Amino acid sequence: MPIVKIREGENFERALKRFTKACQKAGIFSDYRKHQHFEKPSEKKKRKLAAAKRKHRRLTMFSNS
Repeated sequence: MPIVKIREGENFERALKRFTKACQKAGIFSDYRKHQHFEKPSEKKKRKLAAAKRKHRRLTMFSNS
């Protein structure tokens, strides 16, 4: 869990911005989005397979040019 100490004379908005940036860097927001709803194992497998296909297609497209 990221911790942000508020500096002397720092306003709340600035500290909140630093906290959200620290959360993004730690990967908390992406993990939260991933766990918002239950994903069946078959759906997870399909999603990972589709991502692998996209990655492979992108790699072969750039390597051919």
